[in-house]
Amino acid sequence: MPKRIPIISGNWKMNLNHLEALTLVQKLSYNLAGHNYDAVEVTVHPPFVDIRTVQTAIESDRMSIVLGAQNCYFEEKGAFTGEVAPSMLAKLNVSYVILGHSERREIFGETDEMVNKKVHAVFKAGMTPILCCGETQAEREGGEAEAKVGGQIRAGLAKLSTEQVASMVIAYEPIWAIGTGLTATPDDAQAMCKHVRTVVAEVAGQAAADAVRIQYGGSVKGGNASELMAQPDIDGALVGGAALDADDFARIVQFR
Repeated sequence: MPKRIPIISGNWKMNLNHLEALTLVQKLSYNLAGHNYDAVEVTVHPPFVDIRTVQTAIESDRMSIVLGAQNCYFEEKGAFTGEVAPSMLAKLNVSYVILGHSERREIFGETDEMVNKKVHAVFKAGMTPILCCGETQAEREGGEAEAKVGGQIRAGLAKLSTEQVASMVIAYEPIWAIGTGLTATPDDAQAMCKHVRTVVAEVAGQAAADAVRIQYGGSVKGGNASELMAQPDIDGALVGGAALDADDFARIVQFR
């Protein structure tokens, strides 16, 4: 089984102007001085308008933090007012793109088919998708969580090569735990991340399932990160609120 390098990703959502973003990434880099980025990869995902500023800071200060984005469209160019093409992000040295986040699905009506198109487009542009999945509280209480998550994974991975699946990241975020302060127990999170890996094996084979990195997201904090990360099928965290505080996020990154 290949060694999976943990990946901790900060999703800044619709927060911080470009000056605030610059301050945050600089403080985060300072807090992580001496961190072994080869042992735990760190990505930040600013709003679109902040990406160029954060890119310049990362490159000029030779930070080992990896730049990501929160979304993109699946078309290369055209009359799509307000959208951003994958190639535009690639030109800014973005490496990872979050796709199918529950807020995109729930608020903006993104379908599984749209998310799959975006996954393909991100790969085509030379970047790596972070494919999100997760269930609502009602779906969990109704015994539908595994079916919901499995369906999102199967749709999101449709028509990808085994190599593509192996190289990507999947983020399991129970919707009921996002921004609520509620967190799945480590056992609950592990059970669903194991289910995700099982579904990946069914879709793309066991080798891809062994290689793909699965993040847990949903009120991850410095106090619970180490216990979550100790689970065998959890290879990182997709962090929301705590990623906006350089001290809190650094504690999560340094969960060891």
